[in-house]
Amino acid sequence: MNSPLPTLGVRPVTLTGFGVTLRPYAPSDATALHAVSPPETFRYFPWQPADASPGAFEAFMRDALADAARLTFVVEHAARVVGSTSYLDIRPKHLGVEIGATWYAPDRRGTSVNPASKLLLLAHAFDVLGCERVQLKCDSRNTPSVRGITKLGATFEGTLRKHIIMSDGYLRDTAMFSIVRSEWASVRAGLKKRVGALT
Repeated sequence: MNSPLPTLGVRPVTLTGFGVTLRPYAPSDATALHAVSPPETFRYFPWQPADASPGAFEAFMRDALADAARLTFVVEHAARVVGSTSYLDIRPKHLGVEIGATWYAPDRRGTSVNPASKLLLLAHAFDVLGCERVQLKCDSRNTPSVRGITKLGATFEGTLRKHIIMSDGYLRDTAMFSIVRSEWASVRAGLKKRVGALT
């Protein structure tokens, strides 16, 4: 479903380190992921499960897998599924990817799980795939996400006004951030320090 893209060579891969494992999402993961994803998780997502049922969640994840410019992971910590994250907007010709569609079980928020996951994804993007730019974005109203992305060391690039129509019809402003190759060494050092302090 997630076909390799020629220039970057993005293809399903398992990333392990810093206490977490990111592996390609499979339909068999839906039950475990649904169990740690309360409905409020998707409040600021432009697309959401139609309701809180397991069937709606499975359909939501099927739609994610159908996007050829996306590689979806499940995140495991302490031997259990605790969330999901993705490479999005994969742009082989321009050596860029986005990290997004990220969420974690409520009891893993504010722990080492997010910085550890981002460290693995960024290292793979810059050191293996050869990216020049990794972008991140979120609903400008989502204060925890804005704060979290800023703490990663990403640079705020501005706000895209009336950028996305949400499922409820709201016209969302999107806060855009990025990390470019020349900043990666500094960002990596900061993330390693944060992960070390949280573990």
